[in-house]
Amino acid sequence: MDKYAQTDHPIHDLLKTRWSPRTFSAQPVESEKLFSLFEAARWSASGGNTQPWSFIVTSRENPAAFEKLLGTLGERNQLWAKNAPVLVLSITKSEREPGKPNAWAGYDLGQSVAHLSVQASALGLYVHQMGGFDRQKAAQVFELPAGHEAMTVFSIGYPGDPASLPEGLRERELETRTRNPLSEFVFDGAWQQPLAEKNASLN
Repeated sequence: MDKYAQTDHPIHDLLKTRWSPRTFSAQPVESEKLFSLFEAARWSASGGNTQPWSFIVTSRENPAAFEKLLGTLGERNQLWAKNAPVLVLSITKSEREPGKPNAWAGYDLGQSVAHLSVQASALGLYVHQMGGFDRQKAAQVFELPAGHEAMTVFSIGYPGDPASLPEGLRERELETRTRNPLSEFVFDGAWQQPLAEKNASLN
């Protein structure tokens, strides 16, 4: 199912095609593609090159680990995520060194997953990121070391059939994608002063 973003200004097709489905086919994600995704994450920007990100990858091919991560999700997310071929726990290293917090760790992790999601678009894969999970439980069941925090869970896979979803989720899956207009969050030199397009003439 294609859900191209209806943009007001041109953006790359890989960004237009990126969205977050809740239906995934049973097709496994090829190992070489999975490694490509994390290679993209590896080369994202990082403050001071600290690279404060880690990932625990689980798949339905390893049911024990997959079920551990699935069990940390909220019930509504479990309804659909159980069918994804891959679930990943994203983790931040919250300190540069003991006693010295890294205030930008979450920002850097977000950038790395953004890179990963665009690489997924290039490979015909889709990523759905979730905050609806028990962070403390995830840290416990995967025995995260001190100074590391569970941040999000995301699924990876090929798109499936929306008809497989419960009615409420199926409606959300099929609805038109929307975003706030740029005028609501891009400002020109002052708060809530929308950035205006400037018509420049060429001589």
